[in-house]
Amino acid sequence: MPPSSVTSGSWRSRDAAAVWHPFTQHASWLDDKPLVIDRADGPWLFDSDGVRYLDGVSSLWVTTFGHRVPELDAAVRDQLAKAAHSTFLGATHAPGIELAEQLLSVAPRDAESVSELAKVFYAGDGSSAVEAALKMAYQYGAQSGHNRPLFVHLSQAYHGDTLGAVSVGGIELFHATYRPILLRALTTGSPGVRAPGQSPQARAVEAIDELSALMAERGSEVCTIIVEPMIQGAAGMLTYDAAYLRACRRLADEYGALLICDEVAAGIGRTGRMWACEHAGIVPDLLICGKGLTGGYLPLSAVLATQAVYDAFLGPASENRTFFHGHTYTANPLSCAAALANLRLMAERNLVGQAAQLGERLGTLLAPLGSHPSVVEVRRLGTMTGIELRSVTERTGFAVCQAAQARGVLLRPLGDVVILMPPLALAQAETELLANAVIAAINDVT
Repeated sequence: MPPSSVTSGSWRSRDAAAVWHPFTQHASWLDDKPLVIDRADGPWLFDSDGVRYLDGVSSLWVTTFGHRVPELDAAVRDQLAKAAHSTFLGATHAPGIELAEQLLSVAPRDAESVSELAKVFYAGDGSSAVEAALKMAYQYGAQSGHNRPLFVHLSQAYHGDTLGAVSVGGIELFHATYRPILLRALTTGSPGVRAPGQSPQARAVEAIDELSALMAERGSEVCTIIVEPMIQGAAGMLTYDAAYLRACRRLADEYGALLICDEVAAGIGRTGRMWACEHAGIVPDLLICGKGLTGGYLPLSAVLATQAVYDAFLGPASENRTFFHGHTYTANPLSCAAALANLRLMAERNLVGQAAQLGERLGTLLAPLGSHPSVVEVRRLGTMTGIELRSVTERTGFAVCQAAQARGVLLRPLGDVVILMPPLALAQAETELLANAVIAAINDVT
């Protein structure tokens, strides 16, 4: 397919005149020369000048197989021939029902139960699913006869950008401005923030003690503990020991709070397991998924809830126990059809197993960076990888990503942490290109 007849420079100028982008400082927008993406195929993106780039961040952590997957294309086209949208308020449809059944069939399980997660509530994106889960947790407590106005979250947490999600966020750069207008939340130390030379296990013990002390003091007021299980993505891929997640489960049970696992980033195979909480062998009361749910095709997220949580919302209309929450495009049929096809294809091709192998290959290829003088640490869980750099320029991470882009690999930094989050079906040759380009880019800049 030929490139667009309009050059990237022209598109950028028109963009600067009309568009406001997320997480973007527009004072340097044109100087940074952002790519203008024209089309995509497999793991590749093509700009409007026809130049090809490896999609090293899965288009912001969402693609599973890559772009233009025939089976997913067909699923969306087939549904489009039936209905593009119908409301989920007071009505239902086959794609929404079948997707819920499929999600519950692959939900995490513990040793004592077939599956504790029993109901699926749909939302639109990660933030909106977090909003739903927080409201569920609060209303569950209220309808169980308890006044529990507090939400417990980790420092360095990121759960989205709407006000409820920001309330349980712990990254000051993103969240500090909005503190005066947020929910009442308590912050506990991140198990992923370690002192130099400290082991993950030792840090987990410290963080568990801090959470235990907080819950001993305020636990009767807490409706939920919310965590990103095993890895805090937006904080720079901060990994932590599974013992901490198990302690969260135990302490939530001990004090009558719900445990929310936000798997928007880490779920759907990214960590080498279908769900990150499976690394710790626990099941949350509410599990949030999104991003890779539709394979990167359309916006869709979901909250999976236990039967006990769901039952607390049942009763006659006069009791007002209904969960009064929803959106116009809740369970959009096109999105559900894409997600259903994605989950089925993942099962057929053992994509979670492929992701685990891909993560190990990345770890091996990036091993030389462990002793690189300009690298603080390489952190990885499955395919989720963060390379923390020593700052040598005002925007070291950005400079490395620009150098990688010159080698045909598209990346995006989080400050001075370079993030690698490739499509889960990435082949060996493309994996080597990704790793080699990153190593070369770090050498160029530092």
